[in-house]
Amino acid sequence: MSGRSTRAAAKVAELEAALAQARTALAEERDSFERQRDALTSELASTHARALEAERERDLLRASHERLRQELELIKRRLAVAKAERVDTAQLELEFANKLRELEEVAGTLGMREDKEAKKNERRKAKPTGRRDVRTLGLPEERIVLTDPALEALVAEGKAERHGFEESARLMRQRGGMRVVVVARTKYRRFDEERGKTTVTTTKRPKDLLDGWLGTASLASHIITRKVGQGMPLFRLEEGFRHEGVPFDRATMARMLEHLGATFGASVVYAMRQDAMVKSFCIATDATGLKIQPEPRADRKRQACKNGHFLVLVADRDHVFFDYLEKETSAAIARSFEGFRGYVQADAKSVYDILYRYGPPDPDAEDPPPEPCREVGCWAHARRKFWEATVAAKSEVAKAGLARIGRIFELERLWAADHVKKRHRMRQAHLRPHVEDFFAWCRRELAATPERGLLRTALNYAVRQDKALSRFLDDGRLVLDNNRSERALRKVAVGRKAWLFAGSDAHAESLSHLFTLESSARLHGLDPEAYFRDLIRVLPHWPRERYLELCPRDWARTRDRINPDELAAELGPLAVPDVVVG
Repeated sequence: MSGRSTRAAAKVAELEAALAQARTALAEERDSFERQRDALTSELASTHARALEAERERDLLRASHERLRQELELIKRRLAVAKAERVDTAQLELEFANKLRELEEVAGTLGMREDKEAKKNERRKAKPTGRRDVRTLGLPEERIVLTDPALEALVAEGKAERHGFEESARLMRQRGGMRVVVVARTKYRRFDEERGKTTVTTTKRPKDLLDGWLGTASLASHIITRKVGQGMPLFRLEEGFRHEGVPFDRATMARMLEHLGATFGASVVYAMRQDAMVKSFCIATDATGLKIQPEPRADRKRQACKNGHFLVLVADRDHVFFDYLEKETSAAIARSFEGFRGYVQADAKSVYDILYRYGPPDPDAEDPPPEPCREVGCWAHARRKFWEATVAAKSEVAKAGLARIGRIFELERLWAADHVKKRHRMRQAHLRPHVEDFFAWCRRELAATPERGLLRTALNYAVRQDKALSRFLDDGRLVLDNNRSERALRKVAVGRKAWLFAGSDAHAESLSHLFTLESSARLHGLDPEAYFRDLIRVLPHWPRERYLELCPRDWARTRDRINPDELAAELGPLAVPDVVVG
């Protein structure tokens, strides 16, 4: 091999070595670049994930802020504006006139409201004007004759004469409503021939529900109606009696209320409940809270009041019941409705679900499981949620829902006074299309409203309660709302602001029986004070198996058959009339 070839081979080997070294360096740089790229990619992904998390947290905070703003708006409106759930119906009519007109054309109710309102205005009587004549109230009168001294002197001289009077009547108030009743039991002295001595016999004590108590039936009924009907605490009644010169302590009144409430509960109220659970068609129910004073501790340390509940049951137009529940649970609700198998109108609270379930089949049982109650929804509750979304969230969809529900209520008022059969026919012909279109609209809007909030809550409530809210279409006797039970609970809410709590569970249960009779008396147009007075008077004489005759629903017929003179007496004998057959 020549020297030139050797040098060329060495040069090639050198170039190959340099090329291998360059490739190695390039590979190292590529690996370094890939590592840097992977690190940057990982960092970018991490940054992107953090950005997504931050956006998610931002959206949650915005949604939470919006919900808090809506709650604050509702609180401000209820505190500063009005508690009533009012909206401008005229504005709703203008905004949704076309849609409502289409619904009325489909339902065949176009123009029906205007015709009904026109006829109502024609029958409307003019309001009386001028000052009321209080002499028509039948109150005792005291006459005050005013004279003119100068003219009286002319009358005495024969130069003038009296020519009638110009009279006006006003009301006055006098103290002195309390009276003392002296019970004089006659003593008889006679000679006992068998014993050979003179004996003295005293007339037996009359039957009296308040035997041994300081007051009579009229005073007890006065205290009951002030406490239960007007929400006055006993310390105010005590002060009122003291101002009249009658020292009457609240402890005595509290014991009397507990005694009478327990007695009424075991007699008249029990008979009313047995009648209602068998005969009632629909029971409207609701509940409210109540504070109960706990039992005193042995170490006499102070402790907070515990929570109780008053459950109201409005049984058709017959009875109004108040039940005291230590805890508002499904088991307690089931006990209150034991034996009832009709319609139950309530809100969508889960504790009532036990009433709407079939009993589990028992293969060993001879009798089939009892039929469940049928749920009737409350359109006022559904409307309230749309109202909240309207005033707090300013939702146009919620406003449209308010307009639709408002039209349903307006149409229902057109035939509210008609017979139940005609009302049922009118509902099927004209109201059912509105109801079905409303629920179809709710489902469409719910699918288009994914975010949480008052609007979705309102739509979801309506969709979940569609069967219960449509139940009123099944029978003309059913009504749209549960307001009658909420109105019955109002006196409890008013009273507890004044008397704050019940003394014990026993006191609360007795108080519930007094609320039952007072509300039922008002339901049937009775004066509660007069009813309680008569009930206390006749109950000791009445047969146990006929207690239902003393309930407020039947009391007017029963009272007409009692000797009025015996009933008017505070104490003494009372003849029980015979049972009316048929």
